[in-house]
Amino acid sequence: MNSKKNKMIFDIAIIGAGPVGIAFACSFAKTNMKIAIIEKQPKKILANPKIDGREIALTHRSADILKELNVWQNIPAKLITTIKEARVLNGNSKYFLDFTHQELQKECLGYLIPNNLIRKYLYKRLTNLSNVTLMDEVSCISIDTSNNEYSSIQLSNGEKIKASLVVASDSRFSESRTLMGISAFIHDFNKNMIVCRMEHEKPHNNIAYEFFRYTQTQASLPYVNKQSSIVTTVSKETSKSLMKMNNKKFNKEMQNNFNNFFGKMKLIGKRYSYPMITVYSKKFIAQRFALIGDAAVGMHPVTAHGFNLGLKGLEIITKEIKSAIERKIDFGLPLVLQKYQSKLHRVAIPIYLSTNGIVSLYTNTTVPAMLARQFVLRAVNIIKPIKQTFLQVLR
Repeated sequence: MNSKKNKMIFDIAIIGAGPVGIAFACSFAKTNMKIAIIEKQPKKILANPKIDGREIALTHRSADILKELNVWQNIPAKLITTIKEARVLNGNSKYFLDFTHQELQKECLGYLIPNNLIRKYLYKRLTNLSNVTLMDEVSCISIDTSNNEYSSIQLSNGEKIKASLVVASDSRFSESRTLMGISAFIHDFNKNMIVCRMEHEKPHNNIAYEFFRYTQTQASLPYVNKQSSIVTTVSKETSKSLMKMNNKKFNKEMQNNFNNFFGKMKLIGKRYSYPMITVYSKKFIAQRFALIGDAAVGMHPVTAHGFNLGLKGLEIITKEIKSAIERKIDFGLPLVLQKYQSKLHRVAIPIYLSTNGIVSLYTNTTVPAMLARQFVLRAVNIIKPIKQTFLQVLR
């Protein structure tokens, strides 16, 4: 990884060193492309990301992308859990929608890895790349795309860089998206998600659970031994109460919320709270500019598609850029970027709308909605083409 003393002219400038931004930079490891990454945080934080409570459920394709980037191989196998099955339950009914690895014809449905580990090993890979310059502790003040041949970025440290293409990966609340005048569809569910790791008495058998209760949603993702990542989605008021509870009372509360499903439960580490806001950018591209990751589409975590969709997006844009280079076409031109936008939109919009629809239905407490909830679970279980559509996303 180069220092920022090099000439400030690059092929691609990436704003944001989150996991998708770093993965995107790593996609050009075996090329002559000069890549810059602009990041507010210092390198020492990027090198050792703090635990944030989030565990990432990865699809097979996402795991393959991380393998292609030479990242997966370095994550200790003992810290990766396989998800064999996923069950969705409604209210207090014992009937469940079931997804199994046999239906997928794979050894598992997917994998579970703590978010901080994914970030850590992506950064580790980045430090071995000589064609990437990381500019840390600096932010983007303005982006000028008026020149037909390059974009200019004014940095907070007074420096200016030029790039054939600027790619923003700076969260669902992207400042770069705002600077470029791109608006987004924002859906605030007016709820908070509390995430934590808990140890429990009964085994999870590598099964992920989603319990749509009538006042809140409880999810569990199987981790090592008898540990699970617990996700509780509740109103903002209830969230405040759960965050303030002492550990003993919180343990009892979770045990009760799961109807003693896992037996005794014990908190490991801290609790973390996040607002439930989804974002879909009204366009993914502008003049010599593109959005990837959460800056393009910020998903609701209920179906665990956020990071997977981010990796899918970077796979699409990387292929379009490399294809343009092979054909000796300027990869920053609209005709290249429009292909990316079109392909990502086709992949993202069905997942985004269906996820938001599921959340809206399964958090609605009206009688018609509660009747519809049970019907939907049975319909997906019984009608094979519908179920295969859901399973296809996990491949």
